[in-house]
Amino acid sequence: MSGDRKSVLFVFLASVCFSTGGLFIKLIPWSALAINGARNLIGSAVIGIYLLVTKHRLVFSRRVFVGALSMIGVTTLFAVANKLTTAANTIVLQYTAPVFVILFMTAIYRQRPGKVDLLVCFLVLLGVVLFFVDGIRSGNLLGNVLAVLSGVCYAGVFMMNTGENADPISSCFLGQLAAGVILTPLCFSETDFSARTMAAVIALGVIQVGGAYVLLSIGIRNTPPVTACLITGLEPILNPLLVAAFYGERITALSVAGAVIVVCSVLGYNIWLARRRNPLD
Repeated sequence: MSGDRKSVLFVFLASVCFSTGGLFIKLIPWSALAINGARNLIGSAVIGIYLLVTKHRLVFSRRVFVGALSMIGVTTLFAVANKLTTAANTIVLQYTAPVFVILFMTAIYRQRPGKVDLLVCFLVLLGVVLFFVDGIRSGNLLGNVLAVLSGVCYAGVFMMNTGENADPISSCFLGQLAAGVILTPLCFSETDFSARTMAAVIALGVIQVGGAYVLLSIGIRNTPPVTACLITGLEPILNPLLVAAFYGERITALSVAGAVIVVCSVLGYNIWLARRRNPLD
């Protein structure tokens, strides 16, 4: 298998690993904060081993630290939202992150959005409105709000992982380590430590957190941007499908409509950006 094909395979496997998050969190009968602490502590150990093996030195900079704080927000809000609303709502609303990047770039750097940017913002907002209308009807409103805030933090991760003195894997490791150290003690207040529960916790940390980020960091280096955009767009689709298949969770028609609008808009926007930056890919 050629190097490029291996890279694409790694990105695909990373998307599959990421998509297991909703299912594992649903299966673990712990509080969301305890789950997030355990999975991040395990995930940081996996990434730490990867850093040692590859001899990648940690970078300590303002951008790295802000990225790490954003990572803590992403993982914590994602876990809590998964307990309060459907897995589909959580992952799709987190997927709105590129829209918040546009808004932050406008507010902080005075970078005026173009027509395509504004169109995507409008479409994603329309999809989000459908989720919130559905949330009011089904009692999932708080979970939906937290999922959107997770998307805001995810936008911070994107912004801090680019530019001078940025290092995505350092931000990821430090953020996960901090969340793990702070929140893992909450696990001692839990009562279910059965083999099934512990297997799910370990899988969540090794596969969905640590393994996914390691695979993505390797694969993204030689994967064409458009291809990477398409593959990573699998996560918001696979996540609710896995939960529906193995947990029995279903989503309403209104949420499906919102999900289609958000996922298609963001995926199309990412592909458009990738083609504009790399027209030959």
